[in-house]
Amino acid sequence: MQVIMEKLFLSEFLMASGESALDATAKVDDLMAISVEGLFTANNVWMMLATVLVFIMHLGFAGVEAGFSQSKNTVNILFKNTLTPVIGILTYYIIGFNLMYPGFEVPGWFSFGGFFLDVPLNGNSTEYASGGYTYWTDFLFQAMFAATAATIVSGAVAERIKISSYLTFTLLFVGIVYPIIGSWKWGGGALDAAGFYDFAGSTLVHSVGGWGALAGIILLGPRIGKYVNGKVIDKPGSSVPLATIGIFLLWLGWFGFNGGSVLSGKPGAVSYVLVTTSLAACTGALGGLFAGYFVFKRLDFGMVLNGVLAGLVGITAGADVISPGWALVVGLVAGILVVFSAVTLDKFKLDDCVGAVSVHLTCGVWGTLAVGIFGVDTTGNALPFLPQLFGVAVCGITAFTSAFLIFFLLKKAFGIRVSEQHELEGLDSHEHGIRGYTIVYDE
Repeated sequence: MQVIMEKLFLSEFLMASGESALDATAKVDDLMAISVEGLFTANNVWMMLATVLVFIMHLGFAGVEAGFSQSKNTVNILFKNTLTPVIGILTYYIIGFNLMYPGFEVPGWFSFGGFFLDVPLNGNSTEYASGGYTYWTDFLFQAMFAATAATIVSGAVAERIKISSYLTFTLLFVGIVYPIIGSWKWGGGALDAAGFYDFAGSTLVHSVGGWGALAGIILLGPRIGKYVNGKVIDKPGSSVPLATIGIFLLWLGWFGFNGGSVLSGKPGAVSYVLVTTSLAACTGALGGLFAGYFVFKRLDFGMVLNGVLAGLVGITAGADVISPGWALVVGLVAGILVVFSAVTLDKFKLDDCVGAVSVHLTCGVWGTLAVGIFGVDTTGNALPFLPQLFGVAVCGITAFTSAFLIFFLLKKAFGIRVSEQHELEGLDSHEHGIRGYTIVYDE
């Protein structure tokens, strides 16, 4: 209707300027075509920029994981974080994209569009995705999300998992499990039909990765010397500055993660999402600060950093439907939860090197449920809570069961943990032959 009104207005304006009705109509059609193409280009440029920002998040994850882990395992961490997006993008090209967006004829639980990309005839035109972006941009943007789910697992199982087992897990989890779960909502599957809402992936990306991480640390067991006589022994990370840089890179990347999930360059929608995202990150940091001080009686910088990520994960499900005021609450609660979740995991001797389970699983679940508490649709009606709970449960059971089964089979077939000697002496020297930090002294 808006397009029709604009065409009528332009036609009347041109005819009032002396143009004939026929000439006015032709010029209006030309102007509208230029306008549509310009909007299509602007939308696609924003989506490509968002894709780049999400890609930068892999550098952020690498920094956080390397900074929070021991220096003797730095190269091992960076090795995994380099190959994770490689595997993620390739598997998503071969099978993942067509598993996640298969084109359900009837909303269901499984459908497959075939191997490799099959570009539709309108893939590079304004007819594809309502003129928001091209088919190629669509694939690459979603491929970045896929790789992120595996990166979450990497940090939790760090410092004691075999490289071969981790890479095999990543291949199966990102190539098959993640896109199937994602198809249930974003691909138009059963959860979408049930009314489940997850704007940018608090559940579909973050808690799915978090469930995978939880399965991994359960089957791996804690690092040697982590829990001694009922006490939790800190294992100092290699570089607090590196971890801090990683957090800020992740915050930067989240502008693309959430902002790109608008799936167009609409200024009002994008700016709104970026505001709620940033506000939640800020209160997440404060929640981590206050809860960390309450629990540990110190200004725990690590909890502040993880609080930032907790707030970002928490708001991701509802960044477009939760008001800025309630976004402050979502982030604050997430920052508090991440501290108590980390403490709880330690009580059960579940060793998570970087707090990935607490950040991505705990706060991913919270953020998804928060949509049913604070979220409102475009008509001002509150979004229902039960579909959110149902979606969290279905995705959680599926992701955890699948990840546990993959890790269990790998453990029985090849083993998933390095030897005690390699773990104690460091994976860098034994598996890679180099160290992450090398100081050469002049003789």
